[in-house]
Amino acid sequence: MALWFCSTRFLIFLFIVSALPIAYIIFQERAETDHHVFHYHSAGFMRECAKWDDQGRRFLVSFMEGGVGEIQVPENYTSGVILKEVPVVKDFDLTGNASLGIALDRPRNRLLVAVGDLLGNRYSALAAYDLSTWKRLFLTKLSGPGDEKSFADDVAVDADGNAYVTDVKGSKIWKVGVDGEFLSTITNPLFTPKEWYKSLAGLNGIVYHPDGYLIVIHTLSGHLLKIDVTKGNQVKLIQVAGGDPLSFGDGLELISPTKLVVAAGNPSGRLVESSDGWETASVVAKFRGPMHRLATAATVKDGKVYLNHMFGMGYPKKTHAIVEFVL
Repeated sequence: MALWFCSTRFLIFLFIVSALPIAYIIFQERAETDHHVFHYHSAGFMRECAKWDDQGRRFLVSFMEGGVGEIQVPENYTSGVILKEVPVVKDFDLTGNASLGIALDRPRNRLLVAVGDLLGNRYSALAAYDLSTWKRLFLTKLSGPGDEKSFADDVAVDADGNAYVTDVKGSKIWKVGVDGEFLSTITNPLFTPKEWYKSLAGLNGIVYHPDGYLIVIHTLSGHLLKIDVTKGNQVKLIQVAGGDPLSFGDGLELISPTKLVVAAGNPSGRLVESSDGWETASVVAKFRGPMHRLATAATVKDGKVYLNHMFGMGYPKKTHAIVEFVL
């Protein structure tokens, strides 16, 4: 038996097995689609979040290795042209930490960025940057060495400029004031499922609804939760038709008061709709994008929904994809 593992026949078998996933990826990359894709070149393999900045005509993307970049989309852009990512934020005092969820706060001309220690879960923070100069406006530490392990994952901003940051490790939400002052921590038993293994990845994507509440998704349970910040942070489980169809949900994007896009693993995206103020909801559409790239965030450009995909392909230039969610 040992000799067989060293034989030519085994080496050929090993080559064929290893070549299959590569062939699948190449096939997926070359396949024609019925939806639009923005491709861009980057220096990094992983881009956690992308948001469209209409005023700046650019996508803003967060770097898993830390930092933020912009991808300008010119007025005369032609479909199929590969765009270029340009780094705009790189804080050396945050070296070793990932930049994750981002939120545009246009009324205050700033970008909010969740920052976390990806490997050790020993540091979490919220950073804010001026959208014109990229000067850092504040850096609010949310947890550090000596605290329980945490990982700041996503951020939303309300009408008054308060920010809400999810902790995917500890399943809680930090609230930060408009000027960067730490305000409070929101916890609730509904944030922690009964099954221990579903707590390995907790609260993730978060959005602020104009009616005064937060909607947040729990990654492994697939639960959607409604948190009314006008009623003492009252928490309710949103009853989604079909059991738990939102498992592995990641980034969220509220595209109207009644419609929410959930970026997830497979399918890449789901459209969720509610007609009763998010007491109940149902999945009304699903979209299957490039599964090997992993959808992690959603954004809206010119009335169309686009999904950010984490993994770039190629070397030395990595080609990333922001893919239209065809509704």
